[in-house]
Amino acid sequence: MTILVIGYMHPKGDKRVFRTVKALSKKAKVIYQYWTDNFFEKSKSEGNIQYVPVYSEEDVKANPLKKLVNRRTLDKQILRMISFYEYDILYMHHFLASMPVEPFKIAKKRGKKVIYDIHEYHPQNFLAELRGFVKIVKESILWRIFKKQLFYSDGHVFVSKEAMEDIYNTLSLKKNYLIVPNYADIKVKSEYKRKEICFVGKVKRDITQEKEIIKKLINHGFSFKIIGMDDISFSDVPHKYTSFLPYEEMMDELSKCMFSLISYKTIENERYKNDLFALPHKYFDSIAAGTPVIVKKSFVSMVKDVEEKGLGIVIDPGDVDGSVQKILDGYENYQKLIENINRYKSYFVWDEKKESRFVEFVIDL
Repeated sequence: MTILVIGYMHPKGDKRVFRTVKALSKKAKVIYQYWTDNFFEKSKSEGNIQYVPVYSEEDVKANPLKKLVNRRTLDKQILRMISFYEYDILYMHHFLASMPVEPFKIAKKRGKKVIYDIHEYHPQNFLAELRGFVKIVKESILWRIFKKQLFYSDGHVFVSKEAMEDIYNTLSLKKNYLIVPNYADIKVKSEYKRKEICFVGKVKRDITQEKEIIKKLINHGFSFKIIGMDDISFSDVPHKYTSFLPYEEMMDELSKCMFSLISYKTIENERYKNDLFALPHKYFDSIAAGTPVIVKKSFVSMVKDVEEKGLGIVIDPGDVDGSVQKILDGYENYQKLIENINRYKSYFVWDEKKESRFVEFVIDL
């Protein structure tokens, strides 16, 4: 059996994409397409995996519509793979931006099984920079496209149950599906905790309100650290930072923090569903590292977990004083949070049982 995995614009080794590649390669040959900005990178085979880089030079400063036009060349290369390569299952990690339905139709016409891994809430997330009337038209068109993509797929993989339910209810559609969150790779435990709030990764989002909370917590004896890089967004907040760390070192650093802050606003719309239903890697990594989380109350999927299992603190960033008090209360009852984390930690880590369920879903569907 051969599985063609389309990573699209995800680079080689992307955590979610490569996890599927490694898992499926234990039972089948995998042709793994990924994006590269190295024109000279060549295809190669290692074990059951054939690595197929597809080169594209991205102009990060281009407007969204120009980027879409520029993707056409890249998309044609990938579409040729889908049209002519020999495989049994097509596993899509993203649609082709300039021809979003064609890969699904072509694979089905060729008698292939299609699995669609839906990382994002596409109708809102794709070209999210658009505003006003153009944005409304874009979302209307994308919902119709999205429904066709789902229709032509034999199975769907979602990051969260809430996203799955919302999409299926909106489209009055349901097919075979599997929920595969962004599990951590490992679990770790620190023998001590610093009185420290940490933020993992790059700040691509608006955290204006969260900074006011952090400043007040610093007055209560907390320190603040960014794990992975420094960022100008926090230039007005006293903080420490680490450079980029390998995954195991990042997890070790995260395990020493008292709380992990997961609160932000991607765009001005507070009802942006790509945020509401998010279950980011940093959330699972935090729990697996034994660190309670501080999450924004509008993050539906994370809040449900945190409140049901007692894994951290839910805040309203608009209520700075109230949020600070809830965090201080959590600090006073910290041992209970740690007990809850230890009780549920294994649920947040990728393991053989979860991998077997995933592989079985893809191959036996």
